[in-house]
Amino acid sequence: MPNFVVIMENKTIAPQKVVSLAYELTLSNGNLADEASADEPLVFIHGIGQTLPAFDERINGLSVGDKFSFSLTSEEGYGESNPNFIVDIPKNIFEGPDVPKDILQVGASLPMQDQEGNPMDGTVMEIGDESVKMDFNHPLAGEALNFKGSVVAIRDASQEELDHGHVHGEGGVQH
Repeated sequence: MPNFVVIMENKTIAPQKVVSLAYELTLSNGNLADEASADEPLVFIHGIGQTLPAFDERINGLSVGDKFSFSLTSEEGYGESNPNFIVDIPKNIFEGPDVPKDILQVGASLPMQDQEGNPMDGTVMEIGDESVKMDFNHPLAGEALNFKGSVVAIRDASQEELDHGHVHGEGGVQH
């Protein structure tokens, strides 16, 4: 009679696993910055740079149903706010036939490019007669990040997902 072995799939969070989380992210002042429910969880491939490295470290090894609660310092999150990332930009670059007339509003986040063509988002801080003061720091720079949630699901990432660098199907990209 042949020997049979039952192979149990590893259901703990590890690199190259697709992870689904329900969570709340609050800031030091208690304000809710982001959330995902169990019905519409955050879905990502663990360990490939889709989340903050310190976040990956904190959830590594958790299993489906496990709850988590931890904080990341600003250094572990998006870093400290850098005053060099706050710049004055000539107002005339926001003019032209392809630029919406109402694009400049204090607090608006605008997609921009640096001199090398790299995409970056900037937040409008002030609008002057000749220039626009913009902040290119991440919106959560300088903030401690407080996460509380639970692990909804874990599965192996497919080779196609790993090759593409993102989740396919439910909760991911639909090709």
